[in-house]
Amino acid sequence: MFPKFGLTGFLVLATVSCGSQLLAFTGDDLVLQERSGEPFQELSTAQLDAWIQGRIDYGTPVTIAGGLGPVFNKSNCQSCHGTGSIVGGPGTIEVTFFGADDKGSFVDLTHLGGPVHQLSAINSECHEEIPVEASIVVNHITNGALAYGLVEAIPDAMLLAMEDPFDNDGDGVSGRASMTEALEAPGVMRVGKFGWKAQLPTVLSFSADASLGEMGLTNRLLPDEIAPNGDQAMLDSCDTVADPEDQPDANGLEFIDRVTTYQRYLAPPPQTPKSGMTGEAIFNNVGCTACHTPTLTTADDPQLESFLRNRDFKPYGDFLLHCMGTLGDGVRMGDAFECEMRTPPLWGLRWRQAMLHDGRAGSGDFAARVTTAINEHGLFGEASASMALFAALSQGEKDALIQFLDSLGRIEFDFDGDEDVDLDDFQVFQDCFDQNGVIVPDDACAIGDIDQDGDADLDDAAYLMQALDVTPDDCNDNGVADLIEILGDPSIDDNDDGVLDACVCIADINDDGTVGGPDLAVVLSFWGTSNAGADLDGDGLVTGADLSLILANWGPCPGG
Repeated sequence: MFPKFGLTGFLVLATVSCGSQLLAFTGDDLVLQERSGEPFQELSTAQLDAWIQGRIDYGTPVTIAGGLGPVFNKSNCQSCHGTGSIVGGPGTIEVTFFGADDKGSFVDLTHLGGPVHQLSAINSECHEEIPVEASIVVNHITNGALAYGLVEAIPDAMLLAMEDPFDNDGDGVSGRASMTEALEAPGVMRVGKFGWKAQLPTVLSFSADASLGEMGLTNRLLPDEIAPNGDQAMLDSCDTVADPEDQPDANGLEFIDRVTTYQRYLAPPPQTPKSGMTGEAIFNNVGCTACHTPTLTTADDPQLESFLRNRDFKPYGDFLLHCMGTLGDGVRMGDAFECEMRTPPLWGLRWRQAMLHDGRAGSGDFAARVTTAINEHGLFGEASASMALFAALSQGEKDALIQFLDSLGRIEFDFDGDEDVDLDDFQVFQDCFDQNGVIVPDDACAIGDIDQDGDADLDDAAYLMQALDVTPDDCNDNGVADLIEILGDPSIDDNDDGVLDACVCIADINDDGTVGGPDLAVVLSFWGTSNAGADLDGDGLVTGADLSLILANWGPCPGG
């Protein structure tokens, strides 16, 4: 077996060539979902090249000579936007906002360097402090950038139609769209979709704003440097690189263009099972979908890439502003008031370590974090009714709801939830494969019932072969994956190692496909020692037992 994916500074996608005989394909058009952090499968070669270049830039630190600082939070995008190996996902890094309270209203103190506090500086003389005038200091954890192309492609008209600012339907929820301007198109009001306050309407605006605000990288959309604590003299002495610092490459593209492409081409996180779980019905019944809208549709716009155009997707978020009562951050930003926050999409929730805008739900296991996040949705806010309904659920109902939320971001066939598909997952699938009865979406085996037809059979096994993080072996060269053969007859893999017993040739020490004189010579030369290569039975000593294994297996190896 060899790895399907390799990382050499960025993700390189390799096509797995597996014939229909090897994988027993069913001939339908079902395809595996992309994993979190992967690009859309439909990218052309040129688009994938652009995505890879953007991925490189996303994780490459900006240098001081390249425009970092003079004040900044991190030197690259990936430091903030990522969870484990999922580059572009929500992170745990906190960004500090400060301002002053003026009779209940937030004043952003821009003349003192606000509202964002840049934690780091290129040298100690340029360091920025939170000013004593700041009576409001709050932290925001960094949002994820997954599937930003889909989010950007939601028609403004769709979100405006979802508004109910005066709660005309009486459900206690009064979401409204944040109206703002794109940095690249000033003067045109659009619906904001990005940031905790929905303060930015496009991915390019998001990239430009973060480049300046988080890395100090001036660019064509925001060409003016941030003065530490608003001190222009300090800026003049610290800033040594001419603005704008983000300059075009040989293809005429700037950093903000390349990372914008990367974020736009990131696929949405998977959801497994895709539908039918009892917990999703409970999610709807307690009113979560009033804000966490399950399904949205992108615009049917010929200017969009084909994989973004007129596409249904499931973010579990409405991207509108909602007053969250005591969960509000107290910050006024753009069109958003102090108590208002943009509904964060829930896709990929299962692997988020920190939940809610300030990460307060960041301790314990997944169930504990989710429970804390729900219970902390804020008193006197639009989520109050849903909080009360959740509190009234039985423990079994709460467990079912949490089980559903745990499906948001789960890789298909990832039974143990460790973000890969390996032999451990195959062995669980094998138990499901032998199981009698009908699999329903709430069953653990539903993680392997990819076609959701109620069983885990050879049709699903074909997709499991694709999902494995290693390419399946065919050690006897009969055109059928060994694991498929093992599913049909588990006795041919007596030690459950995923390798056909007939293909194991333990006495072939020199790996020439035959047990013979050279192997015998090795055993005799290390007789009485603990040499691992000659200790065939693993008892710690080379003895007659190892010699017996040589003689018992003399000749060509099975399958050799």
